[in-house]
Amino acid sequence: MATSLTAAVDWAMDKSLVLGYTRLGPRLRRSWWPSDPRPGCLAGRHVLVTGASGGLGLATAAGLAPLGATVHLLGRSADRLAQAEQTLLEGMPSARVETVVCDVSDLDAVREFATSFAARVPKLHAVVHNAGVLPPERRTSPQGHELTLATHVLGPHLMTGLLADTLGGGRVVVVTSGGAYSQKLAVDDPEYLGGDYSGATAYARTKRMQIVLAELWADHLRSRDVSVHSMHPGWADTPGVTDSLPGFATVMGPLLRSPAEGADTVTWLVATDDRLGTGGFWHDRRRRPTHYAPVGVETKDQRQRFWDFVVEATGESLG
Repeated sequence: MATSLTAAVDWAMDKSLVLGYTRLGPRLRRSWWPSDPRPGCLAGRHVLVTGASGGLGLATAAGLAPLGATVHLLGRSADRLAQAEQTLLEGMPSARVETVVCDVSDLDAVREFATSFAARVPKLHAVVHNAGVLPPERRTSPQGHELTLATHVLGPHLMTGLLADTLGGGRVVVVTSGGAYSQKLAVDDPEYLGGDYSGATAYARTKRMQIVLAELWADHLRSRDVSVHSMHPGWADTPGVTDSLPGFATVMGPLLRSPAEGADTVTWLVATDDRLGTGGFWHDRRRRPTHYAPVGVETKDQRQRFWDFVVEATGESLG
């Protein structure tokens, strides 16, 4: 298929949502997307995956381990992490896996984890920020921040800053969501204090924040030779969808991607030898626009105000 025609078909699939976000997307795009990472390309390298006890996080770990990586699984529940480790080892007895308990929404816990982890793993190839929540009502973190904000934005920002020195020449990948297309950057009310609270809206708002934050990280970490990318997995059959959005899962069930299909681009971004630059937003191994249409795009001033808020809330400037 000619490159121009391929691009046109890919664009149309993306804009249609159903063709691009469901399992149809990777099955059609596989014929033209970039090559898989080289076998063994992550041998001797360490990758940290948050939210790794199930869903996309576990699928990402399952994609990275066969490439030779030592995969560090981070999650809130020791029991669920142990089950995830067992699942990986049953399929790959030689896999190198470590589990670490940490609640990413708790900034004190993140500081404690990062200090310990950096001492044990002084050279880190990649961090995958995948931990996510979708609470039915407004809840707060131990530091009093709205929970989706703390989990998706503040905790990952602090962790990235604290691990930045171990990531020289490495990569950061942020797992966000196509739901971000429905939201503007909520710079005037990042804690979601105004209006009627909706868990789905809070989730989408913070996913928009993640896309902007990844671009800002890319700028701030460029001097340390750390590349940063965000991606969205499409509509995947994971607990985050089936438990939090049961109506959507029921309607779209037959078309939902497998966790492995949703996590494919994460694995590829971590492991590929292709020159990707930094600051991209990806889906199915291709850069995508950060807005569905060129409306509601955040201004330079809004981006700076958002950055200032995150730095003040976490005490981390990435400086």
